[in-house]
Amino acid sequence: MKRVLSLAAAFMAIAVSLPASAQSPIQGLWLNPRRTVAVRTGDCAGKLCGWIVWAAAQARADARDSGIDRLIGIELLENYAIDDRGGWSGRVHVPDMGRDFSSTITQRSATELKIEGCLIGGFICKSQLWQRIEQVPNA
Repeated sequence: MKRVLSLAAAFMAIAVSLPASAQSPIQGLWLNPRRTVAVRTGDCAGKLCGWIVWAAAQARADARDSGIDRLIGIELLENYAIDDRGGWSGRVHVPDMGRDFSSTITQRSATELKIEGCLIGGFICKSQLWQRIEQVPNA
């Protein structure tokens, strides 16, 4: 019995000491290709969501020009669920357009996400490659 408890304690210690990226690779801090917005992804009611945690001055100005006073905290990635291809399907919110689009996320590596948003049932799509970062820029 002591041996079982010791093994259980050892496994718990290993699991607790693993970085978040090892526990859930898609969750973390990601930077867009233009290096103007950082998003923290995480669980939201059993799905994956992502919130803007940092925005460069130009991104904040563009948002203000579109009528958005506060860019930080906006949920950019909404209600993603694992799809049958091993990626994630949900909605991406484009703040400066004030619209949501069908979207997929594919994790290409431990440090790269491909985020694709589509219009008109998937006929017109645009994708970006986002990079994992360890901390918010200029923090």
